[in-house]
Amino acid sequence: MKHYIVSILFLIFCFSCQDKQTEVDVCIYGGTASGVIAAYSVEKMGKSALLIEPSDHLGGMTTGGLGYTDIGNKYAITGLSRLFYRKIGQHYKKFEQWSFPPSVAQKVLDEYIDSSEFPVLKNHRLISAVKSGKRIRYVRLQRIGEEGTPEFITIRAKQFIDCSYEGDLMAAAGISYTVGREDNSIYNETLNGVQLLDKHQFPDSIDPYKEKGNPPSGLCWGISDHPLASKGTGDSSVQAYNYRLCLTNDQQLRRPFEKPETYNPDQYELLLRMLEKKEYKLEEILSINRDMPDKKYDINNNGPFSTDLIGMNHSYIEGSPEERKKIAYEHELYIKGLLYFLANEEKVPPKLRKEASEWGWAKDEFTANDNFPPQLYIREGRRLKGEYVMTQHNCQGNEIVEDGIALAAYGMDSHNCRRIVVNGMVKNEGDVQYHGFPPYPISYRSLFPRYNECQNLLVPVCLSASHIAYGSIRMEPVFMMLGQVAGMAASIAAETGCAIQKVSSKELREKLREDPYLDGSKPDILVDDTDIDKIKYSDNWFKRFGDHYKNSFMFSWAAPNDCFFSFFPVIRESGNYSVYYYCTPMSPEEMSSCISFEITANRNIYTATVNPTEKAGDWALLGSYWLDKDSETQLKLVGERSVGPFFADALLLIPDY
Repeated sequence: MKHYIVSILFLIFCFSCQDKQTEVDVCIYGGTASGVIAAYSVEKMGKSALLIEPSDHLGGMTTGGLGYTDIGNKYAITGLSRLFYRKIGQHYKKFEQWSFPPSVAQKVLDEYIDSSEFPVLKNHRLISAVKSGKRIRYVRLQRIGEEGTPEFITIRAKQFIDCSYEGDLMAAAGISYTVGREDNSIYNETLNGVQLLDKHQFPDSIDPYKEKGNPPSGLCWGISDHPLASKGTGDSSVQAYNYRLCLTNDQQLRRPFEKPETYNPDQYELLLRMLEKKEYKLEEILSINRDMPDKKYDINNNGPFSTDLIGMNHSYIEGSPEERKKIAYEHELYIKGLLYFLANEEKVPPKLRKEASEWGWAKDEFTANDNFPPQLYIREGRRLKGEYVMTQHNCQGNEIVEDGIALAAYGMDSHNCRRIVVNGMVKNEGDVQYHGFPPYPISYRSLFPRYNECQNLLVPVCLSASHIAYGSIRMEPVFMMLGQVAGMAASIAAETGCAIQKVSSKELREKLREDPYLDGSKPDILVDDTDIDKIKYSDNWFKRFGDHYKNSFMFSWAAPNDCFFSFFPVIRESGNYSVYYYCTPMSPEEMSSCISFEITANRNIYTATVNPTEKAGDWALLGSYWLDKDSETQLKLVGERSVGPFFADALLLIPDY
């Protein structure tokens, strides 16, 4: 409530003045989750912030349907971003929760706003950004009043942050950027540019013409006449957008799919031709992320023909507000039509049609928008050409930056960019799925423009990266981490008056390590199997890689009496700590049913057990203990009291004081 009162007073002040101007330390454009965290961080750093959002939706994709969080490796997620997922966990009475329905995400993100005093301007669109020398001096916004009368406001600030998915503030300020895919030769990459691969791909021999075998009849809807270029060739194509849907098959929560107002079954002809080739299950057409609470599921694109509207978004980024609205609406109609088609069209095989008809909109989600997500999934917009460009080499660990301020951990992931004809067959082009590398640092220099272009702008969402590297970085938890870094850096620059490029990345890292939540609370203590000075173990262990925490984990098949693995956390301040053990997810035959521990704390020995099968991929609480900084703390896995093969991955201590 405090936030809304402050916002109202702010608006009264702004709009009571004839020139409608105001001034803050840091102005943030884009009410994405990154933008909210950036504004929150600025306030926690003791500076004034203003958050501007051109729509009436806050939280971007985090609250807009993307509830099955793309993480890659949880170790990489730190600071206020990690706290967000722990707050989601509190809602479900768990330590952390990485999947959730939109309404829960909105509730948690609103807590960041409601606990702060920074004003939020919704429905305010950027008109221009005015620079003097190498600094942005002010931005001009437009709001359409209740009677349709344009209202204008000027915001002056010492520092600016562009947290939009499109990169609109960056573009308005005349900063160098790129759109589309670079040629592989630009950064000596192999996965950029044109890529005709087998993931989310049509099977061979799908005819592309309206009349099968008759090219003069024209191409089926959705197919471009754009020729296939050589592999790795750069172009202006943008990977496909869609909406991340919140659907349910619970009959009490479900609202049936309805025919959209402009329904055109011809748009789904290629789907029918695909279904002629083999029998498809619904989950081969829609990615149904079932590992979610409340019987409400995040639905994403899957397969050759799904919710991605391939090739129909290329004019979105540089389009006018009206053009963008039209393109977003076309995506909405296409997806609504697809779901209705699957559930009702008689040409759809009965088994698949019945399966689809059992699903529907979660009727208690997105209630202000007819149960449909308000946020188009803009997987990629403009990308800054900054002081440093993140590339495939960073993702794969061949080039490691020294000014890292956050970690990325997801694979290099690009959705398809075009649907074309290749050798008389319809094919999708542009999808790349390259996984299997550990977390890697993101350069602070990739968040700001070149020094000679602008010295008071940060771009944590449309950051400086090649197309394929951006496909790895572009995850919501990472955007929140970068939003926090941007808020902290902008606050320091606003305080000192220095160029944003002169803020020390080392100072930022130290602050993030010592005060990750910017509230003075004590940081967690993590001990990983890679911390060789803080572990000891018997001879029957070996290192493994896979679905682990951080970079690796230790594994042992044997359970003799002398089998053990010990962690030795360093306690710098005495106090009560909750102790958690990470349960690495593994195959059933490799998963222990019981792991027993001895915990040496304050010269006392305690015992605890955990069943990893119940906590796979999550932290298991071993209890709360008083840990003394002047005596050794040890957590020891005891083989003789455990059952089955063992793993040792990571230990986490959370201060309770």
